[in-house]
Amino acid sequence: MTAVLALALTGCSGLGGLVTKSPATAYDLAAARSFPRHAGRARGQLVIAEPTALAPLDGDKILVRPAPGQAATLGDAQWEDRLPKLVQARLLQSFENATRLRSVGRPSDKIATDFALLTELRAFEISIADGTAVVEIAAKIVNERSGRIIAARVLRVAVPAGGHEGTAAVNAINEAFTQVATQLVLWVAKVV
Repeated sequence: MTAVLALALTGCSGLGGLVTKSPATAYDLAAARSFPRHAGRARGQLVIAEPTALAPLDGDKILVRPAPGQAATLGDAQWEDRLPKLVQARLLQSFENATRLRSVGRPSDKIATDFALLTELRAFEISIADGTAVVEIAAKIVNERSGRIIAARVLRVAVPAGGHEGTAAVNAINEAFTQVATQLVLWVAKVV
């Protein structure tokens, strides 16, 4: 019994000839928390749709670009959930933290809203070639009553990466994301 418990606790890779792989470390994103002081009243109601993304970014793998045009993933690390779903949740929290809008939610919340935020993940990665973490999000604000796009913008941040593996890579991506999320919140709050 003690031997079985020790094997379970240490994540032994061999058990009766069966080879198992230790699970990848799952990482979360941080929501933006620091915003300039705001004296105006909160206005507008916003829903944040789940971002769209091409296949390399539409999963839980952390993307690494060894060279321009090449894509790989970190083998020992992954996001806690599908990246678009995780980004949607952290953007929602960023807007809540900023307290610049009357209300914010997801389309599934079935709230009556004035505006919708549509986003596309264009880059969310470590670039090994230049040693940076890059986050690029294209955003559109849609008037819910008319269905018209009232504003659009592409936000891109690149920050130096302390490494291209594990925690160092994720910390750099997190820093780039929180900068993009902060810019996005401030821009949307001015428009709506």
